[in-house]
Amino acid sequence: MKKLALLLLIFSVSGCIPLQVAPNIETDKVQLAKKFKRNLPKKYAFIFEDTKKANEFYSFINMKYNREHMDVEYNVPFTLNNKTYYMSFYEREKTTQTINFLPLAVDAALDSQEVGPIMQDHYSTRSGKWFVLLTISDDTFQDCLHPNYSNRDMLLSYLRELQKEYFRTYNYLEAYLRNN
Repeated sequence: MKKLALLLLIFSVSGCIPLQVAPNIETDKVQLAKKFKRNLPKKYAFIFEDTKKANEFYSFINMKYNREHMDVEYNVPFTLNNKTYYMSFYEREKTTQTINFLPLAVDAALDSQEVGPIMQDHYSTRSGKWFVLLTISDDTFQDCLHPNYSNRDMLLSYLRELQKEYFRTYNYLEAYLRNN
């Protein structure tokens, strides 16, 4: 019984409890943007993890669609099958945050000996992932990624190709030249 109690004590002291967990999206995901982050619109979004540096997607869209730093994030027009669509994107961070028991236990033991806390910066750990969320509208402001939209599959194929192009392009002038 004492061995079991000791084993439980070791696991509880060395363990951690996750408070928030960032999603693990392998390739892409389509869901309501508002469910992903509360401050986003109530529209369906094409979501993927951005493993590049900050503002890389902004630079990519700016060069690819020749936006000249004007309205790059909102209502970027593109044509697909002779129909104009408008793309908006949002870059958001989701974090994984955990509480670590070992530093808490060490500082509690030191506190009982009237020594100040030395590991208070390690009570919790936080790491984040950045995600790009793309929403598409048409001329009538319909949510084009809604499951009932007629050209949804065609648009998802386009967005997947756009994502692949973004990840394989390092000089964004290439993306601009591919369009022209």
